[in-house]
Amino acid sequence: MFSLQSKWRYLIMLLGVQLVVMAILSRESYQKRVSYFFRIFRKPDSATGNADGRNQTDVYANLSFLGPTLNKDDMPYCPKNSPLIGGPIHVTFPSKLTLAEVERKNPLVIRGGRYRPPNCDPRHRTAIIIPHRNREHHLKFLLYYLHPFLQRQQLNYGIYVIHQAGNYTFNRAKLMNVGFREAMREEDWDCLFYHDVDLIPEDDRNTYVCDNHPKHAAIAMDKFGYKLPYKMYFGGVSALTPNQYLKMNGFPNNYWGWGGEDDDIGIRVSLGGMLISRPSLKVGRYKMIKHKHDKGNEVNPKRFNMLAKTRHTWRDDGMNTVEYEIMSRDYQLLYTNITVNIGTEAGLHPRKRTTI
Repeated sequence: MFSLQSKWRYLIMLLGVQLVVMAILSRESYQKRVSYFFRIFRKPDSATGNADGRNQTDVYANLSFLGPTLNKDDMPYCPKNSPLIGGPIHVTFPSKLTLAEVERKNPLVIRGGRYRPPNCDPRHRTAIIIPHRNREHHLKFLLYYLHPFLQRQQLNYGIYVIHQAGNYTFNRAKLMNVGFREAMREEDWDCLFYHDVDLIPEDDRNTYVCDNHPKHAAIAMDKFGYKLPYKMYFGGVSALTPNQYLKMNGFPNNYWGWGGEDDDIGIRVSLGGMLISRPSLKVGRYKMIKHKHDKGNEVNPKRFNMLAKTRHTWRDDGMNTVEYEIMSRDYQLLYTNITVNIGTEAGLHPRKRTTI
């Protein structure tokens, strides 16, 4: 009796599945429904989705819809919401990728890493500031994804790589101060994004435009399980208008080595009377290119003591005290490279000891 009931249940289930399949196939075109049916039962793989079922697209997919180039006088304003935005992006790191390939795939980018939409007048002007030293491998992947990512958002943008000269201890925050000043000398940008070279955005709904408050864009990194590690975290990728940046006196100049400057910046936002704006966890996702700590960027042992003093030091250490020397300015096709001497912890030109 039990065996007979089991057979009937099996037949009823099979009939139910067949009815569902027939319903699916009859709603729209046969080809689309078949694809939909198989996606239901197939595990997401690296090409079509991820563990949480997000369907991902090629970041270059929508660029074919850019349309013809129009005369400047005939251009309408770009729509407030770009029709080219596609959502989640499939991110991998092909071993044979070259800068020449990145250049070939971005024919509308002009020297200096500058771009503006060919058929509409952009509503936003965004500069990307990338602190850098000895990360050419990571930079190649970031440029591969970032250029089409920004083009899909119909932005007028420029990419600035601020390269620290010499082998002295790395100072990420000071390089970003340099980037702010040098980028604003070239154009009246209305938004500046401060972008780590090893973070790749995974969703182009995370728009690279500024908000009413300083924006922390990299809210959900894969290394943190796509969660915000703590409330005041302001690391990875952040965005500020020029007014917001100056209101908090920019970033600190005295954090040499790894760690501490992100938290100092977060405190400065609060001390400047501002809040932190963030996208949703679903949208503000980033994949990190795995790597070890760089030589010359060892953990800063003073960072906790320095953070404890931020409330007393932020007005006297920042954009108003930054010192540096421009060594070279090179307008590459995909970015503007600014090589800069920012000195050492002892200063830009440490005084030589005199012997008596």
